This record gives sequence, structure tokens and C-alpha cells, in this order.
Amino acid sequence: MGKKGAKKHLKRKPAPKFWPIHRKEFVWTFKPKPGPHPTSNCIPLALAIRDILGFAKTRREAKAIISQEKIMVDGKVQRDELFPAGLMDVISIPDAGKTYRILPSEKGLTLHPIEKEEAGFKLCRVESKTVVDGGHIQLNLHDGRNVLIRVKDPKKPEEDVYHLMDTLKMSVPDQEIIGHTKLAEGTSAIIIGGKNAGRHGKIVALEERPGQKRRKQLVTIEGAKGKRFQTTLDFVFVVGDTEPYISLPEAA
Repeated sequence: MGKKGAKKHLKRKPAPKFWPIHRKEFVWTFKPKPGPHPTSNCIPLALAIRDILGFAKTRREAKAIISQEKIMVDGKVQRDELFPAGLMDVISIPDAGKTYRILPSEKGLTLHPIEKEEAGFKLCRVESKTVVDGGHIQLNLHDGRNVLIRVKDPKKPEEDVYHLMDTLKMSVPDQEIIGHTKLAEGTSAIIIGGKNAGRHGKIVALEERPGQKRRKQLVTIEGAKGKRFQTTLDFVFVVGDTEPYISLPEAA
């Protein structure tokens, strides 16, 4: 009888390329548990503590640090060493006075140091929305969160103000909406995939492509130095109105 269920182990060679691990020194690496982000686009918490931040030399040490409730993700204590932290998640280490936000980079994902004031919120992109019982609207966000918006009539535009690919500014760990930015020209955005991943600037053009899905719409982003980059809408994450809500790496 064959084995049932998903594999619990992951070899280093097929692991995501942006993980800072030696590919041939050892055979096995961390296998993230199922969670809000897929294996191909996440950083296991133990790997972040050991290989990226350097707070531990071995997996055993990283596991001990995490099990002692010294690591917080999005404002909540995280005790699972294999928790998959992903895009826009906030990792805090109170004992060390360090806080990081996971942002896209040329190689994949990176931990960007931020000030303590930024640790109280995160940005979430609206991936889909549905109308649930009672006519209320449920927003499904990129990190697996679901937010229920209670309205009297979802067909009225003044009540249904949230659209696909918009960005919500969520307080953590309360998960309350404290800001909302629509996808539009002039807003600040960062590219989260493709060859221009990690670049950010202002959206200067949204070009529709007839006969194709909206996510394939072409978007042109102008960086701080005037250089323009083009990508598809699926790879665009709005991070603020005229100015970003979060600190970002220095523009290329």
C-alpha cells in the first residue's frame, strides 16, 4: 500500500533558490508546514533565524529559540519552527529589539529591517471577494486572511468600495482595516515577481489587453530615478497612495 499524504521532508536541491543554504553540503533542509504561503514563496521560521539572521548556528538552537516564545509573526507569538512566513509578514524579536518585514527582491524574498512603529500593521492584497449569506462581502487576502465587510446592499458602489488587487492596511494582531488603497495610476507599488521583482515606484500606466484576464494587464512603474519597468498586474502590489506606507529598500 502506497504512502498517503504529503511528504514531510525536503531536499536542498529542489528548495526555493532564494533560500541562503548550501546546496551540496547536506542533503535535507526545512520543509515548511502548510500555512498562509506556499513552499515556493515562503521562508520557514527556523531558516530565517538560523541562516538569514544568524541568531542560531544549528537547527536545534533555532528550534529552542522559537519554542521559548521569543519570535513573533504579525504580532502573535509563533512556536512552530516550520511556520511559512511570506510576503509582507512582520517578524519581531523583542529580546533583540529587531523587527523585519518580508519583501520581494531580485532573488525572491528578503527580510527588510523596519522600525518598531511599523510592526503594528501589515499590507494585504485583495485576491478575490465573494458575497456571503446576508449580502455581506468577504475579502480573501494574499496571506490567507478572510475579512468580512458588513454592508446593507452590496450592489451599491458607495458601500462596495473594495476591488480586486486593492491593498488593505491591516492592524496586527487585531486584523482591523485601518487603511485602503485602490489600484490606480499615481499610487506607489512594488513588483513581487518576474525579472523586475523588488523594484518599486509609482504606477504611471495601466494598459488593458483585450481578450485576456485582468491579471495579465500591463502595468508600467516609474522608479525614483526615472527608470521605467513594465510587468503584469499579477506581479504588482500597491504599497501606498502617493507615498508608500512602509519603508522599502533603496530604489534601484
